[in-house]
Amino acid sequence: MSRRQTSNPGLVGISEVEQSAAHRAGGLGGHPKGLWVIFITEMWERFSYYGMRALLVLYLVAETSGENPGFGWDRADASTLYGWYTGAVYLTPIAGGWLADRFLGTHRSILIGGWIIAAGHVCLALTELFGTGAAEVITLQAAPGPLVCFMAGLALIIIGTGVFKPCASVMVGQLYGADDPRRDSGFTIFYMGVNVGATLAGLVAGTLGEQVGWHWGFGSAAVGMILGLLVYQALRDRYLGNIGLAPGRHRSSESAGGAEAKATTADAGAGDSAPLTRVDWERIAVILILASFGIAFWVAFEQAGSSLNLFAAESTDRVIAGWEFPATWYQSANPTFIVLLAPVLAWLWVWLDRRGLQPPTPVKFGLGLAIMSFGCAVMIPGALEAESGLAGPQWLLLLYLLHTTGELCLSPVALSMVTKLSPPRYTSLMMGLYYGSFAIANIIGGYVAASAQQIASGKYFVLMGGQADFFLALFILPMAAGLAVLALSPVLKRMMHGRH
Repeated sequence: MSRRQTSNPGLVGISEVEQSAAHRAGGLGGHPKGLWVIFITEMWERFSYYGMRALLVLYLVAETSGENPGFGWDRADASTLYGWYTGAVYLTPIAGGWLADRFLGTHRSILIGGWIIAAGHVCLALTELFGTGAAEVITLQAAPGPLVCFMAGLALIIIGTGVFKPCASVMVGQLYGADDPRRDSGFTIFYMGVNVGATLAGLVAGTLGEQVGWHWGFGSAAVGMILGLLVYQALRDRYLGNIGLAPGRHRSSESAGGAEAKATTADAGAGDSAPLTRVDWERIAVILILASFGIAFWVAFEQAGSSLNLFAAESTDRVIAGWEFPATWYQSANPTFIVLLAPVLAWLWVWLDRRGLQPPTPVKFGLGLAIMSFGCAVMIPGALEAESGLAGPQWLLLLYLLHTTGELCLSPVALSMVTKLSPPRYTSLMMGLYYGSFAIANIIGGYVAASAQQIASGKYFVLMGGQADFFLALFILPMAAGLAVLALSPVLKRMMHGRH
């Protein structure tokens, strides 16, 4: 069968027959069936990640002598480690994207990365076997066994996520042409998969970790990752075909077994050695500019696992009908809202596009930042209420509702932007660089969370007093960035050269 190159710039290296298969509707909602395979795989991977993320800071600050012993760290140290861990999780995809583009392909990267992640979660669960002894605080000197085992688990998750993370998003992009109007909608559906897993994580892993034992929560994260890999391996050949194979390793594209898509990133042949054009460089610049502004979004957003998690545990009234629900349940609020709202946004972008009214990516990005900032603002009265007791449970729910709305305007649209603006042979690498901005944001966010008590004590400034000043600072940062992006949006739109 012919391997002639298609003229579609978004699917370089794909034959016309394969392109037709990749674009063919037939799955739920008119999307390729391969989208749902990636959806399920990413759902379980995110279950594992967010289950562990919900527990990390709470486990680190739990007393070593309690009924459910932790590491006995103070809030600042726990938040700093959280920031560096989550930052490293998003930094390693730069190398992982390069490996996928040049050697492994996205399919093999998902398998290798996923099994390394699973091993990391198993290490976290096995930390319990070492015990804490008489140590009040787990350190390398006082209790080296649990600390080394725990850090080894974190390291494995960091490495595995670096290999896995950029590839699932790239494979979604490979299902669509660069100008396919279903593209943003497809990424929003993919984003739903991420958040179905995250919703289950807070409820299942969070409850097990807080109320049964931390190692049960970490162990459930390992089970989730393994389930995702088994589903992917069982369904991949049938519904994804050649998508994700390493460069130069395409299989024959005969129509067998109803494969939905027979595409892959790029052949090792034509186009790999061609120099980048001015248009390519301007599109890359848009990715980097928006990723830089996005740091402000993720600094505030990633307080969820650190300062906001501690606010839920220590400063929020969580009693309903005489029963106190786990603090980690708040970690399921954001993904639950995304599952509810993502179909609405997916429909909205397509509806607007049909009428020529869809806002360009930079405008969506700026709106997401602005809406995020209002989420931080609603916590100001909640923090003031907590000064004289406990804050009502509604404040964090309002925050997560607004953060979710902002996230849906920014994050899935940004993932789509990276896949359609990147030169095809560098798509995974650019996705890794985009996730690199998350790394910077998470590291900064960890230090911001570590300084929460100092800001609340008035060490740096006093405007409203207490934790209200902390949330005021979180309001200002993304709002300023959002206004700047909206002001620059006409220039950025021109630099995208029609792919906006």
